[in-house]
Amino acid sequence: MQTYKIRVKGIVQGVGFRPFVFNLASKYSINGWVNNDEKGVNILLYSSKESIENFIKELKGNPPPLSKIDSIEIEELNSKNIYTKFEIKKSETSNNKSTIISPDIAVCQDCIDDINDESNFRANYALTNCTNCGPRYSIIKTVPYDRCNTSMAEFILCEACKKEYEDPTNRRYHAQPVACEKCGPQVKLYDKSNKEVSFSLEAIKEVASLINNGKIVAIKGLGGFHLVCDGASEESVDSLRQRKNRPSKPFAVMFKSIEQIKEYTSLTKKEEELLTSKEKPIVLVKKQTKSSLSNNVAPNINRLGCFIAYTPLHHLLFRFLHKPIVATSANLKDEPIIRFKDEVLQKLGNVVDFVLDFNRDIVNACDDSVIQVINDEISKLRNARGYAPTSLKLEKKVSKKILALGANQKSTIALAFEDNLIVSPHIGDLNSIESMEYFTRTIETFKNFYDFEPDVIVCDKHPNYESTKFAKSLNKELIFVQHHYAHILSTMAEYRLKEKVLGFSFDGTGYGDDGNIWGGEVFICNNKSYERAYHLKYFKLLGGEKAVKEPKRVALSLLFEKFSLEEILSLETSVIKQFSEQEIKMLHMVWTKGLNAPLTSSMGRVFDAVASLANLVHIQSFEGETGLTIEQNYDETIIDSFDFEVIEKEIGLSLMIKQILDEKDIKTICSKFINTLVEIILFISKKHKELPVVLSGGVFQNKTLLELVCKKLAKEKIKYFYSKEVPLNDGGISIGQIYNLL
Repeated sequence: MQTYKIRVKGIVQGVGFRPFVFNLASKYSINGWVNNDEKGVNILLYSSKESIENFIKELKGNPPPLSKIDSIEIEELNSKNIYTKFEIKKSETSNNKSTIISPDIAVCQDCIDDINDESNFRANYALTNCTNCGPRYSIIKTVPYDRCNTSMAEFILCEACKKEYEDPTNRRYHAQPVACEKCGPQVKLYDKSNKEVSFSLEAIKEVASLINNGKIVAIKGLGGFHLVCDGASEESVDSLRQRKNRPSKPFAVMFKSIEQIKEYTSLTKKEEELLTSKEKPIVLVKKQTKSSLSNNVAPNINRLGCFIAYTPLHHLLFRFLHKPIVATSANLKDEPIIRFKDEVLQKLGNVVDFVLDFNRDIVNACDDSVIQVINDEISKLRNARGYAPTSLKLEKKVSKKILALGANQKSTIALAFEDNLIVSPHIGDLNSIESMEYFTRTIETFKNFYDFEPDVIVCDKHPNYESTKFAKSLNKELIFVQHHYAHILSTMAEYRLKEKVLGFSFDGTGYGDDGNIWGGEVFICNNKSYERAYHLKYFKLLGGEKAVKEPKRVALSLLFEKFSLEEILSLETSVIKQFSEQEIKMLHMVWTKGLNAPLTSSMGRVFDAVASLANLVHIQSFEGETGLTIEQNYDETIIDSFDFEVIEKEIGLSLMIKQILDEKDIKTICSKFINTLVEIILFISKKHKELPVVLSGGVFQNKTLLELVCKKLAKEKIKYFYSKEVPLNDGGISIGQIYNLL
């Protein structure tokens, strides 16, 4: 008989790992024990060499479905101890926490079957879960992941639940949120005056009736509240838009099943795979041209953000609903998703008619993940529920604990300690006091998870970013990483690239080394240093921040670059008609004197200008509207492009602007513009064919652009990389910041 000690690290707590080990040991007649500690799972095996080898082979090859094994350490012990059984021991506690927190996972089919089975004691219970599904990150306070460390601590198990919880052969063994109607949290419906209306299944039935009758209801999910209404009712959707002051930004739509989604959309195999995955993210898919869905759910675009009901509560609701529902995050503009009923009523009392709540507290807010499929592979737009916290295993241990604070938009934080790099779920834009509170709370949450106190802080160079101001207040060693370089680094981190690359970093805004606003950058860099090899020729943002919301100002600025004031006043173009003659003269003076007209090389702002020149969008109602609208008007049969110049380090677009004015067809303008960007990238890449290409930044969320670029680079046999698991937008910045230090 031999004795082996095994240590498993990764996402191995709250995923049924210990009962899996128990049952595997039983299968191979192995004695010993298994337990949790703050670093992961420890296993002691006492058996024949053959049995232990078979155990290890199956552990590596077929672990629990929700687990993610980062490392397995195996050590043979010279022990004289004899073990007569295999047992699951209590968790151990020390001062060195490093086990990875599991994300929240959508309800599994077994639990759906349970709530639909009238003979099961969990029939109709809206908060059913097991070791294979349910809340994790959203309810945990610290590790190890035990019930006492979650928001379920106050709920004492009844005998029936306790029996399952203590049975290693049951799928609810040590499922920390396990409960039933008798012993667990309760669902209750409240009106807008905070008066309880009904509870349990009756409350869910009533919510369905309210939605069918045009009401707007806030419904609690895993990581926060959704605002919900009938997705097929023009009146309900219009009412939600008016109440929430959200004129045209697309809403996400929740469906009962994949079959129902297919009635409204055209899916690829990969999109269907993602929609039905255990994460159940929102996936952007192609809308059918005609359906019963309200036209105002996602106006003026041919894509729809879809997701399938992902909690037992949602599934019970869809018993009484036969149409899809709009399900959008419950929050005020620039604020995080709301976790508590009273806050919903306080902040959104003029939006909602009723609130469906339950008394299992959300400790850590977590929004829905948003995914699109590019080149038949996943591409994350928002990394949150189901996927985050996200962990990357480092090649070697770091000598100092590092905290990276990301950017100001689409904020995330990242931690590096030992050989772990951990990224928080999406936090959001840091444009309000509430968002900053959420940001600092998230930092404290992760510090508490791992008893983490950073030695080094990494942040953006922008002096006015709230994350940068916060970094400066910490009185720690501080390292600044340039925004667009961090974009390239985030993709390099995903692929563990350290060699020199040609990095295209295209986005809307970022603070440049020269104090100007960058955003159309091409770097030659590795993970330690960079050279700004090329950039878009600078142009002026008329009115500074105001120009970001008014594409017509960017278009006018680019026209000032090419024409005199007299020529511009005589132009017969839609952009000029957006201003009075007096406004144009005033803005020309602003442009000439550089008064509140900062220089920028932003590719995102060029998209704005083209959308305005094409008479598509002159004032944006939401971020990214111009990019979506241009992509909507792309025609793949148009293969021509506009002219451009690359003179020394500058990429000039003045020839393109002139040609756009001569073109009257909107689809031609949009198609030739995207083709021009592809040609620019190809032209520069061919000049540096020895370097692999890295594509990063929010502009590359444009599916049409990215797929065209990849196709052309592949044809030229140029190796390329772009982020798939890490968001291409600012959600990936914190990872890039850390990668600069590794």
